[in-house]
Amino acid sequence: MKKMGLLLGILWSWCTLAQWQLSPQAQISVITCGPGQNELYSAFGHSAVRVHDPKTGFDLLYNYGVFDFDQPNFYLNFTKGNLLYKLAVTDYSRFVRSYTSEGRFVHEQILNLSPWQKQAYFNFLQVNALPQNATYRYDYFYDNCATRIRDGLLQVLGDTLHFDSSYVEAKHSIRELCDLYLSQQPWGDLGIDICLGLPMDKKASAFEYMFLPDYLEKGIASATLKTAEGTKPLVAQRQVTFAGKPQDQKSTVTPTLVFLVLLAVVLALSIRQYRKKSYRPLPDFLLFLSVGLVGLLLFILWFFTDHAAAARNLNLLWALPFHLFLAFLLFSDRARKRSRLLFLIGSFWHGAVAVAWFMFPQDLHLALFFLNLILALRTAFIYQLAKLP
Repeated sequence: MKKMGLLLGILWSWCTLAQWQLSPQAQISVITCGPGQNELYSAFGHSAVRVHDPKTGFDLLYNYGVFDFDQPNFYLNFTKGNLLYKLAVTDYSRFVRSYTSEGRFVHEQILNLSPWQKQAYFNFLQVNALPQNATYRYDYFYDNCATRIRDGLLQVLGDTLHFDSSYVEAKHSIRELCDLYLSQQPWGDLGIDICLGLPMDKKASAFEYMFLPDYLEKGIASATLKTAEGTKPLVAQRQVTFAGKPQDQKSTVTPTLVFLVLLAVVLALSIRQYRKKSYRPLPDFLLFLSVGLVGLLLFILWFFTDHAAAARNLNLLWALPFHLFLAFLLFSDRARKRSRLLFLIGSFWHGAVAVAWFMFPQDLHLALFFLNLILALRTAFIYQLAKLP
């Protein structure tokens, strides 16, 4: 049955390719859609390919950014880092309406391809859209809706296509590039900074910048094609389909502000508790439990999943899973006294992490610096409290 299904797929592809021979008037375009602030994943924008043949009325959109919640084991695969996306073929006008309704800009770059190049890239897209080929393993930075277009053009056009690395000054790390797009979603930015490790702090090359749709648009705008007559721009024409509307939804309640205020509150509470020699363990239990669970999650993401960007995560320096053990020592005076050396070690550890915070190769979020100080303060307080008779 599997062989029969494969045979039918091959026959379908040949029939499809034979049916859709592009006319000389056909155009292939790269579509760039602006960022949206309704969801975290939409903050980076989107890229797709349009194939428009006015002679036949063929006007479809090839979209590498589709995922299906109903696919088998979707959430398990997502957790493990096996993110399955696929190339979907949809109506172009419907696609544009969905983005303009959200106020997101839509730009079109009509590619300066010869008839045979158009047909070759179109055939490439058609084969990629076959059911047995459409699904691919998604990677946030190296294999997504934008890089698939860049790499597909390179695969079809080969050495005739040249991307000019001077189109942008490559000085940012991948994390810094993401920060630029998450300025209006500070809590989402915090989540990414917690979960993703040192691979995010690699300085991106101009070629790698094109994992972002905006930079794919800029990279394609500066690219050239070699022909028998000489060199020509890859883009024949750029047009603004929809200019877009402001997407300003920035929250004034940022993580940095929240954790700074929380540090001040915890400091005042610690002084008050020490003076009165009183202690209620529940707040510290919730703090240590939460930090320990975060640390356990980061450990699992690093060692037991395929999330390459979550490896070597220095947030584990403050989010120690060991806090889970400390949390359950808090409700007993006897346990706290017997384990006070552990709390002393914890306070020195968090203090040392705070001193070295801005020297680490990973760009750790400033809000977490204040959280680390809170941990240093509370472990020192519990140690001092445990010393009392």
